[in-house]
Amino acid sequence: MSTGPRGGAPDGGRYGEAFFRPGQAGEGERIDFGALAYDDFTMARLRAIGAGPGWRCLDVGAGTGTVSGRLLEEAGVESVLAVDRDVRFLAELSLPGLDVLEADITAPDFVSGRFQLVHARFVLMHLPERDRVIRALAERVAPGGVLVLSDAVDLTSDRTPGTPYTEVMRAMWQGLRSTIGTAVDWVPSYPQMLRGAGLESVAAEIHVPPLLPGSAISRFWAETWERSRAAMIATGLVDDMAIDAAVRYLGSGECAAVSAGMLTVWGRRPDKDGG
Repeated sequence: MSTGPRGGAPDGGRYGEAFFRPGQAGEGERIDFGALAYDDFTMARLRAIGAGPGWRCLDVGAGTGTVSGRLLEEAGVESVLAVDRDVRFLAELSLPGLDVLEADITAPDFVSGRFQLVHARFVLMHLPERDRVIRALAERVAPGGVLVLSDAVDLTSDRTPGTPYTEVMRAMWQGLRSTIGTAVDWVPSYPQMLRGAGLESVAAEIHVPPLLPGSAISRFWAETWERSRAAMIATGLVDDMAIDAAVRYLGSGECAAVSAGMLTVWGRRPDKDGG
């Protein structure tokens, strides 16, 4: 997924520029590994909140379009507007009801109209303007509609047993924060932020995919580390050998670790909208 402008990332970079460039070989496949790990869980939640026939949906930071496509083909929604700052992967899709918009979601009025579903996954964690963007996304929800946000939560801590995986994950989070501004420590505040944006019936859940040799999530992390290797080494917490050892660890039967979780939070706009 792509996000927005620089907007104050510590070293002036942003997701999709300094790291995770859409034009980099294999980036679409890396995104798809994440989709394989999380899409079933995402779709189960979207279906549970009612996404189905007649719904107009906005998929923000749509990436390779896996959620957009499944909303149309499986949930049978009326339409999906898939938005990304770089739409090269979305442009490859051709589905009835799918519209693609290349836009910066941090720009005022980046999209018009209201939708029964507004969805963003692994997007806001990369944006320094997250508070304002959440309020703006909430404004795009039609009365009775739902805003659904998902982002990563770091489950490593000082008490987590030291493994090659935890060592490298800590370096990754620190390196991405210092270079492109990625921050996940605020993600557990999502429920309060949605309430503050005027939404009701706010609830949350977390999904932690198992780290198994050859699994989609294990391959996603290995690819992510490779693309952010320079930022991780710059922290001084790891070197090339440590990263390589963590990749081998993920692919071995010795791996015994907890992946980062995906926190999903949703809230509904009141049927009678005072705004």
